[in-house]
Amino acid sequence: MSDERDPNLLTPNEFEAEDGVDDWRITCDGVTATFRIASFASGSRFVERIATLDGLEPWLPDVDLRHDTVTVRMLRVADDWYGPTRQSVELARSISSIALELGLTPDPGAVQGIHFVVEAVDIPRAMSFWRAALGYEYRPDSPDEDLIDLRGRGPSLWFEPLDTAREERNTIHVACWVPYELAEARVAAALAAGGSIVREFAPMWWTLADPEGNEVDIATTRNRG
Repeated sequence: MSDERDPNLLTPNEFEAEDGVDDWRITCDGVTATFRIASFASGSRFVERIATLDGLEPWLPDVDLRHDTVTVRMLRVADDWYGPTRQSVELARSISSIALELGLTPDPGAVQGIHFVVEAVDIPRAMSFWRAALGYEYRPDSPDEDLIDLRGRGPSLWFEPLDTAREERNTIHVACWVPYELAEARVAAALAAGGSIVREFAPMWWTLADPEGNEVDIATTRNRG
């Protein structure tokens, strides 16, 4: 991308500063909202209403209908940008309005995203293996460090540089993205369950280890632009 970014493209913090998007949170999976529903049928009616909205193209929302929730995710997928846009703001407002009209309850605390962090000395070689093994592809805007499921179903993989190979433990861990207001409580719960803090880059992320040294990042989009 050039130094002058397209004004239609928003950083996570810019999206969150917009009016009318209180139901929505941003994780590694994009702009996401979960709404509680009374039945599968009521959820289906909600999805049908979303499908009639103008401005859905070219990046259609991903909609996940379950027996008790509908989760909607919006993500611009292009060679130069994975993230929210002005269009995302307008759609978020419209979808929230439909949910309010139908009597659905937003549940921001149910939003989270999972990706795996692979530490490697030779990142291109490691990425080649995982790409083949999982049937993933390089993320267009960051092909040197990210692999994604083009169908949007599996968790993404981020490859982190490692200076020297480690023999004492596996060098892969999980990243769990949560809304910022839930992060500290999630960290506290993990510590109370026997975990420990390995690295802290709050408010962006906390790296925790379980009692046997296996690691997880509790991550947020706060202060990432």
